[in-house]
Amino acid sequence: MIRILVTGGTFDKEYNELNGTLFFRQTHVPEMLRLGRSKVDVTVDTLMMVDSLDMTAADRERIVGACREAPESRIVITHGTDTMVETARAIATGDAGLSDKTIVLTGAMVPYAFGSSDGLFNLGSALSFVQALAPGVYVSMNGRCFAWDAVAKDRASGIFVSRTRE
Repeated sequence: MIRILVTGGTFDKEYNELNGTLFFRQTHVPEMLRLGRSKVDVTVDTLMMVDSLDMTAADRERIVGACREAPESRIVITHGTDTMVETARAIATGDAGLSDKTIVLTGAMVPYAFGSSDGLFNLGSALSFVQALAPGVYVSMNGRCFAWDAVAKDRASGIFVSRTRE
């Protein structure tokens, strides 16, 4: 069994046609799993629906707590890409109780609701990685997986890249 923790981010944004803004309604993860014909046994838990740029230290603590309290040893977290690495760091360096868990954070650069999102691929990749990797905290985007302390978002290209480990 895999626990999917939904925190918001571009993954779950909707487009307001009247004023051109993006907003949150509800998570698309169950629909994405259905459309992807996933046969993986998962529990989806919506913790929050927050743009990662608006995420606070308290929000990150809530995510750490949810990881600690989850009975599953394999966890996927959907998250906004702008501060995904900061949340991965908070999980990896937070208090004890997570050393036996495999935790993979993933997100999307384009909202699922737009129809051309990378979210389906990223979610599927994260579900695969979380089943295959040793315990630890990872970031998975665009078919690649990185240790939490060896990744950065290249804001010029919009992709995640390897960097020197902390």
